[in-house]
Amino acid sequence: MIHLHRVSLHYPRTKTLALYEVNLEIKRGEFVFLVGPSGAGKSSLLNLVLRRYHPTRGAVYVEGVNLRKLRGHRVALYRRRVGVVFQDHRLLPRRTVEENLAFVLRVRGVPRREWPERIARVLRTVGLSHKKRAFPEALSVGEAQRVAVARALIGEPQILLADEPTGNLDRDNALAVLELFKLAHAKGTTVVFATHARELVEAYPQRVVALKAGQLVADRRPGRMEA
Repeated sequence: MIHLHRVSLHYPRTKTLALYEVNLEIKRGEFVFLVGPSGAGKSSLLNLVLRRYHPTRGAVYVEGVNLRKLRGHRVALYRRRVGVVFQDHRLLPRRTVEENLAFVLRVRGVPRREWPERIARVLRTVGLSHKKRAFPEALSVGEAQRVAVARALIGEPQILLADEPTGNLDRDNALAVLELFKLAHAKGTTVVFATHARELVEAYPQRVVALKAGQLVADRRPGRMEA
């Protein structure tokens, strides 16, 4: 489903080589942990799949389509198929939990009559039905991140990208967030989960792709982080 072919990414302003000659294939419905130290290139790789950047060399394909060739509305249509969760939840501060989720549905063009059911369903999934009218400032860190996952899931994405989504959480909350990604994976979503948390990789043994200094240095199963 996702194919990086000899991908390199260079940031001219900072003179940083973020990725170098990366070849990677991820199948539809696969769960992949993307591991490596800070600066290894994990976020850069995810941003290429999201089509925020173009590779300096090489190409990124999703379902056989070269993302560089997408233009105008086709970029927006593509991104509707991709859910993203960041380390910081990035919720809209002046909107309730329910309104944050409705915002996604409106942007995606989902008919308004479907909103109540879809919002209720995803809030049940993340265990926060009782918080739908709460504002982000009233949520705990763990709750806010679960809402962020709900926001990514409500669009029913084919691909779910996670950029250190548990980096600000304690172990129990981190494992709770991982459970939500496991549920998405069980339903057939392709998940790419960037993390440096060993306990998460060991809690859900899946394919592990390791980056170091922008290069792919390991690609293995089951969930072991040793390089």
